[in-house]
Amino acid sequence: MSELQLKGKQGKEASYFLGNVTSEQKQQALYKMAAALLSQQEAILKANKLDVEKAVQKGTSKAMLDRLSLNEERIHGMANGLRQVAALSDPVGEVLSMAKRPNGLQIGQQRVPIGVIGIIYEARPNVTCDAAGLCLKAGNAVILRGGSEAFYSNQAIVSVLSQAAASAGLPEHSVQLIEDTSRETALELMKLNEYIDVLIPRGGAGLIEAVVKNATVPVIETGTGNCHIYVDEEYDGDMAANIVINAKTSRPAVCNSAEKLIIHERAAHEFLPIIVQALREKDVEVRGDERALTIVPDLVPAGDEDWKKEYLDFIMAVKIVDDIDEAISHINVHSSHHSEAIVTTNYAHAQRFLQRVNSAAVYVNASTRFTDGEEFGFGAEIGISTQKLHARGPMGLKELTTLKYIIYGDGQIR
Repeated sequence: MSELQLKGKQGKEASYFLGNVTSEQKQQALYKMAAALLSQQEAILKANKLDVEKAVQKGTSKAMLDRLSLNEERIHGMANGLRQVAALSDPVGEVLSMAKRPNGLQIGQQRVPIGVIGIIYEARPNVTCDAAGLCLKAGNAVILRGGSEAFYSNQAIVSVLSQAAASAGLPEHSVQLIEDTSRETALELMKLNEYIDVLIPRGGAGLIEAVVKNATVPVIETGTGNCHIYVDEEYDGDMAANIVINAKTSRPAVCNSAEKLIIHERAAHEFLPIIVQALREKDVEVRGDERALTIVPDLVPAGDEDWKKEYLDFIMAVKIVDDIDEAISHINVHSSHHSEAIVTTNYAHAQRFLQRVNSAAVYVNASTRFTDGEEFGFGAEIGISTQKLHARGPMGLKELTTLKYIIYGDGQIR
């Protein structure tokens, strides 16, 4: 039995126990995990420093270094996320419906844990904490496979979390980390159907494509964020500028940052020069289509490959359109179906955008950066699902459960 098969077997055994622990036990474990993060933050930061130093030597971009880096504030945020998850209602055991059939059978649906969840992710050690907390609260065991760039950070965090969970009476193997970050081990994980019930990739387009292509384990796609902001012909200029700057520059290397700006032609001559200057002051490279270049000639020309690309960097591409329908059509064709926003003072246009844009989260007059489990009231999220089955948008506790039918009878036979 390989190391990965052993972890799978141990995770499966742990999942049988976790599916039947009380809400109070899970809550107590999460509080202990949060406290352990804070008490062991010096060791975690020391491990993270090793990862960051290695990334700097490799020439990693500023934006990606931000994804990788931890500090006391971020560790406190991780601990707070665990506490928030602990305080949420436990979805396990919830009965969604119960109906009586003509034959007297009472048939209902009940939420139950999925079982063992495998997560493959890149560069963000906070995902380790979010994933562990959410999976345990929903009664699942979790097997984590982080990227080599965050190896030491993930190792330290999982050690702290698993020991804290065990001290609260949960199985020793409730949270496991695959320490072999090779491609071969990742491929083996994708085919571990005997032990893993669902696999969730969280990272860039390349990672997600590789998992979808190679996995035999069921997959929920998350993460890729080619997000758009459309500035309508009727708009508030200050609001539009604030939203674009926030969505692009607050954390450009996360999946809910805006990558594309679409502007109605009647707004472009006024708004484009203003927003280009503001973006450049934040060190953003602005690329433009032919129509944008006629208004601001020194933009970097955008090529065909730009419109589907997730930059995860200080880059933004701009397109000028004739009307809202062209904007919606462009978004539906080129978006990764993550998060899109319209800035408008026209109610009818806002409603048209909400109804016709085919993405998981659609905003009116707000930044795409709000597509986040904590911001949505979930405490944290396992990822942002960009597909339609079995979950869509930020995946919280309920999305980490499945349903089973429960049937009450009094001797019925068929």
